[in-house]
Amino acid sequence: MRKSLLVASSLLISAATIVNSNVASAQKSLGSETIKLNQIGFYPNGPKVAIVVNTKATKFSVISATNKKDTAFSGNLKKTGVWVYSNEDCAQADFTALTKPGSYVVYVKGAGNSYPFEIKDNANEEAAKGSLKGYYFQRASTNLPTEFAGKFARAAGHYDDDVLVHNSAANATRTKKTKINVSKGWYDAGDYNKYIVNSGITMASFFSLYEDFTQYNNTLLLNIPESSNQTPDVIDEANWNLRWMLTMQDPTDGGVYHKVTNPNFDPEVMPKDALEQRYVIMKSTAATLDFAGAMAHASRVYRGSLEKQFPGLADSCLTASKKAYEWAKKNPKALYTMEVQESLSNPEIKTGAYDDKFVDDEFLWASSELFVTTGDINYFKDARLDTSMNKNLKVPNWQSVGMLGLYSLIKHANKFKDNKEVTFVLDSLKYKFTKAATDFRDKGLASPYGVVMGADTGDFVWGSNAIAANQGMFLIKAYLLTNDKSFVDAAHSNLDYLLGRNGVGYSFLTGFGEKSTMNPHHRPSTADGIDEPVPGLLAGGPNPGQQDVSSCNGSSYPSNLPALSYMDDHCSYASNEIAINWNAPFIYLSNAIEAIRRK
Repeated sequence: MRKSLLVASSLLISAATIVNSNVASAQKSLGSETIKLNQIGFYPNGPKVAIVVNTKATKFSVISATNKKDTAFSGNLKKTGVWVYSNEDCAQADFTALTKPGSYVVYVKGAGNSYPFEIKDNANEEAAKGSLKGYYFQRASTNLPTEFAGKFARAAGHYDDDVLVHNSAANATRTKKTKINVSKGWYDAGDYNKYIVNSGITMASFFSLYEDFTQYNNTLLLNIPESSNQTPDVIDEANWNLRWMLTMQDPTDGGVYHKVTNPNFDPEVMPKDALEQRYVIMKSTAATLDFAGAMAHASRVYRGSLEKQFPGLADSCLTASKKAYEWAKKNPKALYTMEVQESLSNPEIKTGAYDDKFVDDEFLWASSELFVTTGDINYFKDARLDTSMNKNLKVPNWQSVGMLGLYSLIKHANKFKDNKEVTFVLDSLKYKFTKAATDFRDKGLASPYGVVMGADTGDFVWGSNAIAANQGMFLIKAYLLTNDKSFVDAAHSNLDYLLGRNGVGYSFLTGFGEKSTMNPHHRPSTADGIDEPVPGLLAGGPNPGQQDVSSCNGSSYPSNLPALSYMDDHCSYASNEIAINWNAPFIYLSNAIEAIRRK
């Protein structure tokens, strides 16, 4: 049963007010910088760990946040070694045995008190819902009224109903400067452009979250304009972007435009003040295959219980997917690269390239989704799992999406149990996937921080927090396959990492936690005149590449060490930008854990 819009609205706006009040006081908090933990909370029957760094203490206590004389738990610190990514000598405070609900802090002699946290049922519910609500704040082509956006209400911008076809995208039917309507969708990141390749992996997370935890999502209310209808809010939000994606397919041939963009990035203004002419740019193989994969997945989701609310949409998505896939097979080398972008003219295009020179993984994703959705064995043959499986068994990102197809094949393997050839291959896939997840889990257990993040030396890159969230999603998928709860605990460690148990001690989700990201590289958060950032957005995270250091007007990173290379400054696009594809695995991870812990 859905609550009334009025009730949902009042509850969630009140929650947002409380959250942002906490953020506003973050700079006044006396939380210890040497005690790192999830600042939101812990489940009574879930793991509870804090990391204390560079301490000589041997004991810790968990005490009431309101009555510091009330000790709820005491324990010994366990030395776990030096974390090479931060050069910190770590000790673990494990208070899993404390199950009594309440508000607490961890106390360590010489270090003081941690930031406060709660132990309660549904401990991370508000953060999980907040990360989903973050997409509402990224909606293009619509105003955000106070009823749904609170103090972050804003006027509409980028209606995108008169976008021009760039000469790189023109053909005989849609000639240069033809006007088309590509409205709706989400702003991609801190800028106001919209990119298909980033939307593809983002939609995969949305649809996977709904497929994997349907019952949970059917009760989830976000206070968005559609909350009063009979469709789950997670699907209503995804639908805002899906409708835009469908407009990006050229109906004459099935190819998909790479992006809709200004020639240059907008200045730091609100959407209504960003008035530069926008264009759709070149049809690319990567964008077209990402579109094909996302649309085939969407067709499955909209085919079942949602058909009544969205009549015909499942068929439309599948038709669009098939047309896109055929275009890509005919145009396998229409690659959008930085070199291609630099050659574009009339006008020159200088915004995010999302360039990709290798599209075998995109073919794997698209063919796998089409096989699962249609059962057509030809798509299975196109996936070439005998050669593609091993190199794609890894945490995905926007440029490496093969694992998205493997996720779907694993989930729906039983559909093909009567086909011995397919079953043999998928059994091998499930075995290898479980082995890879086990390796992740074990590396997390061995980490001085007790987190899976950092299992690989390449984890700390541009968008490192998305690596952590995607690792968590990988492990949740392993739990769903095996029912082994140790995978949930390992995934949970990365949620703890993202919400405060990390080298810099930040909760990287804006609006959540006593010490959370306050100055993301995000135009609305910079231009709206409000001290707090737009809530529910995941900052990119530590990035030793520091590609923006020359752009930060004298600001500097606090450290070159991988886990400490983070700057909470709006100028820092390399460590502090937000992006829909970074939020996406976070929404999966946080909501999945919330759904699982409720059982």
